[in-house]
Amino acid sequence: MRPVDAGNLATLTAALAEALAGGPPLIPYAAAPLPLPPHDPASVPRDLALVVGTSGSTGVAKLAMLTAGSLVASADATHERLGGPGTWLLALPAGHIAGLQVLIRSLRAGRAPVVLDRTSSFSPSAFAEAAARVAAEPGPRYTALVPTQIGRLLATGEGVAALRRFDAVLAGGAALSPALRASATAAGVRVVATYGMSETAGGCVYDGVPLRDTVVALADDGRIELSGPTLASGYLGQPDATAFTMRSGRRCFATDDLGEFADDGRLRVLGRRDDVIITGGYKVHPRVVEDAAAGLPGVRAAVAVAVPDPEWGMAITLALVPAPPAPPPLPGEPALPSETPPPGESALPSEPGGSFAWSDPARVREALRGELAPYALPRTVLVLPALPERGPGKPDRAAIAALARERAER
Repeated sequence: MRPVDAGNLATLTAALAEALAGGPPLIPYAAAPLPLPPHDPASVPRDLALVVGTSGSTGVAKLAMLTAGSLVASADATHERLGGPGTWLLALPAGHIAGLQVLIRSLRAGRAPVVLDRTSSFSPSAFAEAAARVAAEPGPRYTALVPTQIGRLLATGEGVAALRRFDAVLAGGAALSPALRASATAAGVRVVATYGMSETAGGCVYDGVPLRDTVVALADDGRIELSGPTLASGYLGQPDATAFTMRSGRRCFATDDLGEFADDGRLRVLGRRDDVIITGGYKVHPRVVEDAAAGLPGVRAAVAVAVPDPEWGMAITLALVPAPPAPPPLPGEPALPSETPPPGESALPSEPGGSFAWSDPARVREALRGELAPYALPRTVLVLPALPERGPGKPDRAAIAALARERAER
C-alpha cells in the first residue's frame, strides 16, 4: 500500500489513475502518513485501489477499503444521474472521499479538474475566479461543496453568479437545510443534496433517490442500511466489523444514521442515532429542530444539542449563526430574494442596538411553535459567529454542547 500526500495533487491523481488500472492501492494523507493497523494480507481484496479514513465521529477513525470497481461504479453512476461526464471544480480537501471522488470523476471523464486555491480560507472571490475557468470548458460543469460553503456563496452577488455557472452543485458532508436549498433554488442554482460516506465511496443517494444499483433499506429501529456496487470491502485490520452484514443475500452497510421514507419514496435522513435528544421522556431528532430553525430569516446555520436540565433531564439548546445582510445585485442581475422579517421586526439580523434578533429564546420558541412539537422547542439559544467544525463542513456537536454547558453553568 502506497502512502500519498493529498496536498500534492499531481502525484495523488497519477496514483489514483494507476490504482484504478490495477496498480498498487494508495492511502492518501494530509499531515503525516496514517498508521496501518495489523491486518492479514489475505483479508485485503485483490482489486483494492484506495484506503481512506472515516471521519471518526463515533471514536477512533477507521480505514475503509475501496476497490477500483466500487470507485468507478460511484463515479459513473454520478455522471449518469447529473447529465453525463463533465469538468469538475475541486473545492474540497483531496484527502477526504468527497475530494477524492472529484479527482476520480475527472479521470473517468478524461478531463483535468480545475482546482480552487486552498492556501487561504474559502472566499467567494476565489471561488468565482475558479468557476470562471470551469466555464471556459465545454460540456457539463460540476462541483462539490459543503453546505457552509454554499451558504457563504449565496450571501454574495459574485458567489451567486459563480454558482450559476455550474450544471449541478453537489452538497454533502453535512445536512442541507430546506431553507438553504430554497435560497439556492430561488437564486437559480441547482443544488443536489448527497448522502453517503467513506464506506459507500462517497454520496450514493442524491436528493433522496439512490444511485443506480444502490439499495436503501430501514431497519426496524429506523437505522439506514445501504448496499450496492459502491460499498467498501470492510475496514482494514477489522475483518469482523459488525457494520458490514448480509441481508437477504445482499451485503449491507449499517450506518449510524436514522431515516424515514417520504410519501414520494425519497429517503429523509433524520440524523445520527447517538444525537437523539431525550427531553421530558420524549425523543427529539436534532435535524428536525435544525431544519425549522434554519428557516428563520436572518439565520445562516443552526445546530441543536442537549444540555443537562434538572426538570427535563436534558434540554435543547439551539446554536444559531447570524446571516450577513443580503448583497446588492451585480450589474444586470436581478436582486436576490429578500427575507421576511419576524413578527415585530423591520430588519434582520439586528435589532436596534445591534443585537441578533433571535437571541431571545422566547421569540425563537414563538416563531417555531406550530412547526415543532412543544417538547422539541429550544429552551435556550446560543449565538455564535461560526460553528465549530469537525472535518469538512461537519458541525462539531460535542464542542457546541460543551459551549452550551459552559454557558448554562455560568
